[in-house]
Amino acid sequence: MKTLLVVDDEVGITEALNDLLSEEGFHVLVAGNGREALARMAEQRPDLILLDYMMPVMDGRELLLALQAGTAHRDIPVLMMSAVPRTSLPPDCQPGHFLRKPFTIDRLLAEVIRLVGRGSP
Repeated sequence: MKTLLVVDDEVGITEALNDLLSEEGFHVLVAGNGREALARMAEQRPDLILLDYMMPVMDGRELLLALQAGTAHRDIPVLMMSAVPRTSLPPDCQPGHFLRKPFTIDRLLAEVIRLVGRGSP
Protein backbone atom coordinates (compact mmCIF):
# COMPACT_ATOMS: atom_id res chain seq x y z
CA MET A 1 0.00 0.00 0.00
CA LYS A 2 1.40 3.37 -1.03
CA THR A 3 1.60 6.06 1.66
CA LEU A 4 0.72 9.66 0.83
CA LEU A 5 1.37 12.66 3.07
CA VAL A 6 -1.14 15.49 2.58
CA VAL A 7 0.22 18.79 3.96
CA ASP A 8 -2.39 21.56 4.02
CA ASP A 9 -3.67 23.94 6.69
CA GLU A 10 -7.27 23.82 5.43
CA VAL A 11 -9.02 21.05 7.37
CA GLY A 12 -11.75 20.69 4.75
CA ILE A 13 -9.16 19.96 2.08
CA THR A 14 -7.21 17.47 4.18
CA GLU A 15 -10.40 15.64 5.18
CA ALA A 16 -11.65 15.49 1.58
CA LEU A 17 -8.29 14.30 0.25
CA ASN A 18 -7.94 11.78 3.08
CA ASP A 19 -11.38 10.30 2.29
CA LEU A 20 -10.84 10.28 -1.48
CA LEU A 21 -7.34 8.85 -1.46
CA SER A 22 -8.15 6.27 1.24
CA GLU A 23 -11.06 5.03 -0.89
CA GLU A 24 -8.60 4.65 -3.77
CA GLY A 25 -6.46 2.31 -1.64
CA PHE A 26 -3.78 4.69 -0.37
CA HIS A 27 -2.62 5.02 3.21
CA VAL A 28 -2.94 8.74 3.98
CA LEU A 29 -1.05 10.77 6.57
CA VAL A 30 -2.10 14.36 7.25
CA ALA A 31 -0.18 17.40 8.49
CA GLY A 32 -1.40 20.98 8.93
CA ASN A 33 1.95 22.63 8.13
CA GLY A 34 5.54 21.85 7.21
CA ARG A 35 6.70 21.32 10.77
CA GLU A 36 3.97 18.73 11.37
CA ALA A 37 4.91 17.12 8.05
CA LEU A 38 8.51 16.64 9.17
CA ALA A 39 7.25 14.98 12.36
CA ARG A 40 4.99 12.63 10.35
CA MET A 41 7.88 11.75 8.03
CA ALA A 42 10.03 10.87 11.05
CA GLU A 43 7.34 8.33 12.02
CA GLN A 44 6.62 6.94 8.55
CA ARG A 45 8.20 7.60 5.18
CA PRO A 46 5.65 8.59 2.53
CA ASP A 47 5.83 7.58 -1.12
CA LEU A 48 4.49 10.99 -2.19
CA ILE A 49 3.95 14.38 -0.53
CA LEU A 50 0.97 16.49 -1.59
CA LEU A 51 2.04 19.93 -0.43
CA ASP A 52 0.12 23.19 -0.14
CA TYR A 53 2.18 26.31 -0.81
CA MET A 54 0.63 28.82 1.63
CA MET A 55 0.47 27.64 5.27
CA PRO A 56 1.30 29.02 8.70
CA VAL A 57 4.27 27.96 10.87
CA MET A 58 6.30 26.36 8.04
CA ASP A 59 4.94 26.93 4.53
CA GLY A 60 5.33 24.79 1.43
CA ARG A 61 8.41 26.63 0.21
CA GLU A 62 10.19 26.17 3.55
CA LEU A 63 9.33 22.47 3.68
CA LEU A 64 10.42 21.93 0.08
CA LEU A 65 13.77 23.62 0.81
CA ALA A 66 14.20 21.49 3.96
CA LEU A 67 13.51 18.32 1.98
CA GLN A 68 15.97 19.32 -0.76
CA ALA A 69 18.66 20.22 1.79
CA GLY A 70 18.58 16.84 3.55
CA THR A 71 19.41 13.43 2.16
CA ALA A 72 16.80 11.30 3.96
CA HIS A 73 13.76 12.62 2.11
CA ARG A 74 15.24 14.26 -0.98
CA ASP A 75 14.06 11.45 -3.27
CA ILE A 76 10.38 11.59 -2.21
CA PRO A 77 8.31 13.13 -5.02
CA VAL A 78 6.45 16.32 -4.10
CA LEU A 79 3.24 17.44 -5.76
CA MET A 80 2.75 21.07 -4.80
CA MET A 81 -0.83 22.33 -4.86
CA SER A 82 -1.61 26.04 -4.90
CA ALA A 83 -3.94 28.73 -6.17
CA VAL A 84 -0.76 30.71 -6.89
CA PRO A 85 0.38 30.07 -10.48
CA ARG A 86 3.58 28.05 -10.80
CA THR A 87 5.18 30.97 -12.65
CA SER A 88 4.65 33.14 -9.54
CA LEU A 89 6.61 30.83 -7.23
CA PRO A 90 10.01 32.13 -6.10
CA PRO A 91 13.07 30.82 -7.99
CA ASP A 92 14.14 28.73 -4.98
CA CYS A 93 10.72 27.04 -4.82
CA GLN A 94 10.46 24.87 -7.89
CA PRO A 95 8.74 21.59 -7.05
CA GLY A 96 9.07 18.70 -9.45
CA HIS A 97 5.32 18.52 -9.87
CA PHE A 98 2.61 21.18 -9.56
CA LEU A 99 -1.18 21.19 -9.51
CA ARG A 100 -3.07 24.48 -9.67
CA LYS A 101 -6.02 24.91 -7.29
CA PRO A 102 -8.85 24.47 -7.81
CA PHE A 103 -8.34 21.09 -9.44
CA THR A 104 -10.69 18.25 -10.25
CA ILE A 105 -10.64 14.96 -8.40
CA ASP A 106 -9.87 13.18 -11.67
CA ARG A 107 -6.86 15.43 -12.30
CA LEU A 108 -5.52 14.86 -8.78
CA LEU A 109 -5.92 11.08 -9.00
CA ALA A 110 -4.28 11.02 -12.42
CA GLU A 111 -1.26 12.91 -11.04
CA VAL A 112 -0.98 10.70 -7.94
CA ILE A 113 -1.20 7.51 -10.02
CA ARG A 114 1.32 8.88 -12.52
CA LEU A 115 3.78 9.60 -9.71
CA VAL A 116 3.40 6.53 -7.48
CA GLY A 117 1.03 4.10 -9.15
CA ARG A 118 -2.25 2.89 -7.74
CA GLY A 119 -3.10 2.27 -4.12
CA SER A 120 -3.89 -1.26 -2.98
CA PRO A 121 -5.03 -3.58 -5.77
